[in-house]
Amino acid sequence: MQASGRSRRNLIVLLIVVFVLMLLVAVRVGWVQIVKGDEYSELALQQQTKDTPIEAERGIIYDRNGEILARSVNCYTIYAAPPEIGKNLKKAKKNAEFKRTADGLAKVLDKDPDKLLQSLKSGATQVKVAREVDKDTADKIRNLKLTGITISSDTKRSYPNGTMASCVLGTVSDDGVGQSGIELKYNKYLKGTAGRWVNYTDSNGKQLSYSPSNEKYYQAIDGYGVVTTIDEVIQSYTESALETVMKKTSCERAFAIVMDTETGEILAMAQNPNFDPNDPYVPASPAEKAKFEALDATGQSEYLSRMWRNFLINDTYEPGSVFKLLTTSIALEEDVTSMSSTYNCVGYLTVAGQVIHCWHTAGHGTQTLKQAVGNSCNPVFMTLATQIGIEKFYDYLDNFGITGTTGIDFASEGRAILQDEKEAGPVGLATIGFGQGVAVTPIQLITAVSSLGNDGNLMKPRLVKEIKDADGNTVEEMDSEIVRQTVSEETAEEMREIMEFVVSDGGGGAAAVDGYRVGAKTGTANKAVNGGYSDNTYSSCLGMAPMSDPKLTVLVIVDSPKGVKYGSVTAAPAVGTILNKSLKYMNITPDSKERASAEAKVKVPDVVGHTADEAIGMLAGQSLKFDMDKDAENEDFVVVKQYPSAGTKVKKGTKVYLYDE
Repeated sequence: MQASGRSRRNLIVLLIVVFVLMLLVAVRVGWVQIVKGDEYSELALQQQTKDTPIEAERGIIYDRNGEILARSVNCYTIYAAPPEIGKNLKKAKKNAEFKRTADGLAKVLDKDPDKLLQSLKSGATQVKVAREVDKDTADKIRNLKLTGITISSDTKRSYPNGTMASCVLGTVSDDGVGQSGIELKYNKYLKGTAGRWVNYTDSNGKQLSYSPSNEKYYQAIDGYGVVTTIDEVIQSYTESALETVMKKTSCERAFAIVMDTETGEILAMAQNPNFDPNDPYVPASPAEKAKFEALDATGQSEYLSRMWRNFLINDTYEPGSVFKLLTTSIALEEDVTSMSSTYNCVGYLTVAGQVIHCWHTAGHGTQTLKQAVGNSCNPVFMTLATQIGIEKFYDYLDNFGITGTTGIDFASEGRAILQDEKEAGPVGLATIGFGQGVAVTPIQLITAVSSLGNDGNLMKPRLVKEIKDADGNTVEEMDSEIVRQTVSEETAEEMREIMEFVVSDGGGGAAAVDGYRVGAKTGTANKAVNGGYSDNTYSSCLGMAPMSDPKLTVLVIVDSPKGVKYGSVTAAPAVGTILNKSLKYMNITPDSKERASAEAKVKVPDVVGHTADEAIGMLAGQSLKFDMDKDAENEDFVVVKQYPSAGTKVKKGTKVYLYDE
């Protein structure tokens, strides 16, 4: 009886313990399912939900004729799911499988196998092994038949013309976001809208067999196409001309813009050295690549930043004598000079008690306004600027768009550097008059001067014509825009006459094109460095044609040429080459049906009494070469004798010898 009673008590205690445990379990279950149910359901959903982004295809960038400049192409991304590698294998075999996987991938992808193995063993559920892999490489990886490796279709940005127009097109990041150029400025149109695929997976990333009703798929919306104003053919002419400039002048850099004079559209924009946006971290030129690789990390970073910048829009330079076109047009518009005015240059001018020399210290003597522009006579332009007055002069600079920005559709447009109007004083105004002490962006300069070829109408420059959808329908059109009138039609016509004189009788002869009336102005300005000026120069030439009805304006800038530095020698020939090829390509009717053949003879011009710069330009206008018995960089060089003598008929390409004693 006593034993039976103890058994009963033990049973009761056991039942009580079981009951308490069941009660605790029930309370816990209730706590989990009722009190914390929503929270745990949300956590479970997050753990099991796989939200896969579906990339939108980035829009295509076209030239004005529909040629593709940038597009997205198919590629592949290689992923690894480490939990699947060596699954259900013992430790030794599992490690061997990881090594086999890493070695196989490394060999195909040309990667470090040890680093890849470390990445696979990092504990991550998914590892991106490689991106932007081509089809052949992807197929090689498939043939390895590795467990836990998946290959996903992807896209990458491709620039089929390599370096062409790279400073305009810009680049995109690894995530397909515009970083510079058109890619950045029009990113909102190009990028499209990414889609999403929301599905459910287990802890190893494998899709669950069931398909919940709230699984969703959101289709990506591809980006719009951007049609630029760039003409692929004219761009190629321009880049080829810059290659020649680089070789002939051994300069540091060369730049060029080709603008439609009537609309402000940019037909070509180039700089050299350039880069290939398909591989933007390496200079395109082997010589530049060698320079780059010799730099330290800081130097390489600075080099890349400079290489990617679009100097023609983002940066400024002192234009030198090219700026005299603006001074002349302001003076004509304000009636402080006329086409019949004459001036006498003695080699210097005293302004507010300070003697400022002409670049030709011997003086140009008596000259007309046309001749003063052709001679780039500094005292004449100091006189004109002084007569205009600083307030009126700055008003016109504002009118020409020099004091602000052009509004071109490109990121980070630079602004001109001008002396403060209230602090410039007489000397400051005088130097600005001949293009010193003022720095402008190249896009500002070409836009301002183009207005002279467009009857005084200042156009807003632009790089994009329209936005199109995937079906080719126009979504948005960018029309030509007249900003304002800079000068009267009469003044603009007179300026075109002066520019043409510079080519036919002055120092801009190298910009001449057979059969067409060409106008131009050259300039050579020492580069500003640390508040002073260095011996290096910016040599430039701005040309326009045909002067009967200008269609094209071309600006070429040569940075730090070696040897003869005059713009008439370094930049003007490139302007002539670009105009010659582009005018013919555009089927623009010549001003004259006469075409001088390569064998035709020309008369040697009389260059005695002219400076080296002037003489070289005059000879170039007749397709003649030159040789000098003295360093042509000497500004005091004045021709006192020439051979062959003036008037002699010689073949084109004949060398004329110039002597200063």
